[in-house]
Amino acid sequence: MNSGQQLSGNLKQNIQYVKNILHPMEDLAFHSILLPSEPSVEGCLIRLKGISDDAKVTEEILHPILLSGNIPLKRDFLKKLTKQILASDLSLGFTSKEAVQSILEGHTVLLIDGYQGFIDLETSGGEHRPVEEPSSQLVIRGPKESFNETIRTNAALIRRRLKTPHLKLEELHVGKIAGTKVNIMYLDNKVNKETLRLVRSRLTNNEANITMESGYLERILEDHQITLFPTINNTERPDEAASSLLAGRIALLIDGTPFVLLCPASFKHYFQSPEDLYQSNIAGKLILYLRYLSFFLSLFAPAIYVGMVTHHQALIPTSLLISLYSQREGVPFPAIVEVLLMEVTFEILREAGVRLPRAIGQAVSIVGALVIGQTAVQAGIVSTAVVIVVSITAISSFTLPNYSLAITARIVRFILMFVTYFLGYYGLILATFILLGHLYHLTTLGTPYMAKGNQAGEEGGG
Repeated sequence: MNSGQQLSGNLKQNIQYVKNILHPMEDLAFHSILLPSEPSVEGCLIRLKGISDDAKVTEEILHPILLSGNIPLKRDFLKKLTKQILASDLSLGFTSKEAVQSILEGHTVLLIDGYQGFIDLETSGGEHRPVEEPSSQLVIRGPKESFNETIRTNAALIRRRLKTPHLKLEELHVGKIAGTKVNIMYLDNKVNKETLRLVRSRLTNNEANITMESGYLERILEDHQITLFPTINNTERPDEAASSLLAGRIALLIDGTPFVLLCPASFKHYFQSPEDLYQSNIAGKLILYLRYLSFFLSLFAPAIYVGMVTHHQALIPTSLLISLYSQREGVPFPAIVEVLLMEVTFEILREAGVRLPRAIGQAVSIVGALVIGQTAVQAGIVSTAVVIVVSITAISSFTLPNYSLAITARIVRFILMFVTYFLGYYGLILATFILLGHLYHLTTLGTPYMAKGNQAGEEGGG
């Protein structure tokens, strides 16, 4: 990639350089001004309306320039202009490409007649969503703040919790077409240096054209592309990000998304909730074990039912067996078809509940499941036991704090059901060992996925 056209000392020519690259852009603003010098010098402010802060431009640039006294036009004119008048966050640039990149990031570029370069003034802002309560990681006890789409706000939310000089922040631009701003945050006295080097290398050497959301970076950072299990964790809670940094992990903040990536991630991290750290140790452990049990049920409950009814009736107590077969007496389908009908129906209802407006989404998913389940039983399409098994499975999947792992459980559940239907419990045991072997084979940024690790916050006294 070339460095762009070198700016000349001709103001009109420099403006034309910028226009040639950005035209047509109707939201591109040009403000011609006379700088306070003797004799006066013409300048031009260039910015994009909407992503630059109008108040900053007025208060930090225009007002200081218009209200300042004249500066003698000598060799130190530029120094006095930047040090005395424009005493804001600024830097200098010298090529048209640098100027255009600054404009696209919401900065204001000041071109000066006779100066072979530009002044880059940090005025990014505009409208953005305020800090609100988390929508996907709710807790009863704990902070109610969540990240938003502004990367500087997100970094500040973490810094408020970790007031230490060891907290470092590095900035990169990822994506060839639209270089998205990415911040790497870590504690230099706790982070693994090799993991940090690997993160830097993958972000800087990737060939992605665009990075719109944190999910794009997950694919760049993953060691294994072919796996159903998530290997890069994400959060929208500043307290979870801070406690993960204390445990030696790395946080990746992406401009334009409220989800921060945490890496490396181990399997156990997907069962931990920030609220665990705010409860007593015994209560936190019990709730954690309950989530493990719920994950087991969400994976195996339908497969266990299908295996018992289809192949291993001897494992069912006689009274229960009689009850199950009396319920299934008028059902025309085998157990696998029953379970599939209810599982697919529930997945459709759950997806509809997510996509519908929040006010009616939950009502549709819950009421729909109850009504369809009851109607299906009365119509003789499925048995009552199947409705109970599918309900337990669905409720168990809701206890997982991480949505990515819940999606994985939904997919693996169907695979285990089919394996059990054709091969019985012997196939289920074999599939379980294959699943465990796959989990122990996975790595995340060179770290074993099933490593015991530390709970986020333990090392830092969380």
